[in-house]
Amino acid sequence: MREVAILGIGQTVVDEQWNKSLKEIGGEAAFAALEDAGLQRAEALFVGNMLSPLVSGQNQLGTFFADWIGMWSRESVKIEAACGSGAAAFRAGLMAVASGEVETALVVGVEKMTDKAGHDVTAALATAADADYEVEQGVSFVSLNALVMRRYMYEFGWKHADFAPFSINAHANAVHNPFARLHDLITLEQFEKSSMVATPINLLDASPVGDGAAAAVIVPAEKVRGFAGRPKVTVAGSAAATDTMAVHSRKDPMFLSAAYHSSRRAYEMAGIGPQDIDVFELHDAFSIMTALSLEACGFAERGQGPRLGLDNEIRVAGRIPVCTRGGLKARGHPVGATGMYQIVEVVQQLRGECGKTQVDGARIGMAQNIGGSGATILTHILRATSD
Repeated sequence: MREVAILGIGQTVVDEQWNKSLKEIGGEAAFAALEDAGLQRAEALFVGNMLSPLVSGQNQLGTFFADWIGMWSRESVKIEAACGSGAAAFRAGLMAVASGEVETALVVGVEKMTDKAGHDVTAALATAADADYEVEQGVSFVSLNALVMRRYMYEFGWKHADFAPFSINAHANAVHNPFARLHDLITLEQFEKSSMVATPINLLDASPVGDGAAAAVIVPAEKVRGFAGRPKVTVAGSAAATDTMAVHSRKDPMFLSAAYHSSRRAYEMAGIGPQDIDVFELHDAFSIMTALSLEACGFAERGQGPRLGLDNEIRVAGRIPVCTRGGLKARGHPVGATGMYQIVEVVQQLRGECGKTQVDGARIGMAQNIGGSGATILTHILRATSD
């Protein structure tokens, strides 16, 4: 298998983009990535998306976007893995290039979520849960996470306020990200007084949805040399794992088994451990998921995830900086695009392009994208080299 490099990246602002269609949003990110890579087209296109059939009434997004951006006659396909669709598309493109079947691949994660009423979008998101044993009982994703969070607080003795640093950190970083949806600093007092959604999860525990797209161009690493004063970014590790669809079927609902297995495989492929990660873009759809991800990936002991936030270890200058561009919590969570936003943001860190949220000396970054409530988890490790 060939080593693969990320040659170009692009993204759109996450927002309620009423004036743009699904294809315009995705096309904007695709063209930005191609321009950044110095290319006009790619040999193959991989599109990550979850909700287009239910929200936009559009399926067959591979051909849909190939047509829109002028990649006629090229291979193109849509990849769906719930909220993990973006990273799943990236992994598909990665394997195509690494195998030698494809020389240049364009990967686009795209989602348009604000064209329908909130209850319709909530119902669409619920299709990633177990239809028989969760959705049929009226359980939404926020309530599933609330049940896990309540049990976690009971088992390990944490208070709700102990999770506040995760959201405070994300918002503080998003202020400096022009592509983020939310640019407001928040305080502990605001976190504690925020409106309750599903006890104990309140509005400031949860990520906002939105419209957005992010993209990357990937090529064989031997064809890339550092240019324009920026390093070459290669994919050092890539792995995916699954768990049960229904949370109640898991041996331990408070442990992200798929995050553990995918991160361990990615670490092994990269020849590193968690202590070598300089920046971690995790899937903070809800604050409880931040704690569980940090634990499953080896940054904290079981039940001790909130401690990293309370001790300021997750900040840009901390031991393991997370959500340095705002994360899902403040950058926003256009679900099928989120995994690609994470990839783009890690590349920005490794290139040194993050301004006031730049992690000093970042050379190795990790992105982890979660589909469902932990049912599908993909982990990618990227490395910057001076070659």
